[in-house]
Amino acid sequence: MEEKLKKILDEYEREEGNLIYLLQCLERDFGYIPEDAVNWFSKTLDVPPAKFYGLATFYAQFHLKPRGENIITVCCGTACHVKGSERLLSSLTKELQIPSGEDTSEDGKFTVEKVNCVGACSIAPVVIINKDIQGKMTADRLMKEIKRLK
Repeated sequence: MEEKLKKILDEYEREEGNLIYLLQCLERDFGYIPEDAVNWFSKTLDVPPAKFYGLATFYAQFHLKPRGENIITVCCGTACHVKGSERLLSSLTKELQIPSGEDTSEDGKFTVEKVNCVGACSIAPVVIINKDIQGKMTADRLMKEIKRLK
């Protein structure tokens, strides 16, 4: 891990980056912000860990836990909610056996995210599967996609 962190530090210094840039590099290289990485950069740069965590928890682009190989995002904005997105979300967590209060399956294959709006209300309900936007989603179609990914 330290070798990766040193490469990120070199990039950070070369680009004259800020802490957000550093967090983006960590997210890019690890898929999340590892606690060990925050502690290493905190000591190396003499920046309190709270500054890193303040930024990482403020911006939705950062994640503090490892994410699954497949990211499924369910829009739960008004239009999607009215068209059944909560049922889709419930079906997903049940099918993927994601424990209550968690968002990633125990096998690390899937992460299910709930977002407020993706801005595609005309094709509600919307589910994004690995960055592929799919509108007018049904439970049957969603389960077929999950089986395909498994």
